[in-house]
Amino acid sequence: MHDFGGASLAAKYNALSCDHCEHTSAAGVQAMSDAGTVAVLLPTATFFIKEKARPPVELFREKNVSMALATNCNPGSSPCSSILLCMNMGCTLMGLTPEEALYGVTRNAAKAIGKLSERGTIEVGKVGDFCVWGCKDLVELSYYLGLNQLVKVFKRGVVVRG
Repeated sequence: MHDFGGASLAAKYNALSCDHCEHTSAAGVQAMSDAGTVAVLLPTATFFIKEKARPPVELFREKNVSMALATNCNPGSSPCSSILLCMNMGCTLMGLTPEEALYGVTRNAAKAIGKLSERGTIEVGKVGDFCVWGCKDLVELSYYLGLNQLVKVFKRGVVVRG
């Protein structure tokens, strides 16, 4: 929801999340903070449609608004299915830290869809869907362009790839 008042409207109705936050105003950020609404950043869409505006990441941080990242994969505005490229663009185009990018595709993504109680982190009692990456440092996940260091994929705690 583009914010020419959209973020405030989403928060007013207690939306779990608000997407396309490139034009979010300070008032919208505050409303999202008050409501606990997650800002969903879509860097591959922003890139593909050549949007010049960027989400107010610093203000989201200041107001403790959780930021999720997603590809918004679709044939019209974001023909990208790579979550790793999404993480890279979240860092390079939107100023997220590698840690924020990882939280954005895990914990905060689960929060954005109302599933944080069962997904998004590795904890006892949660669904065991996760990936193992052959990285020496977290930064590598959002650094490389086109390098996929995936080693294993677990679904419900069972290896399904690798």
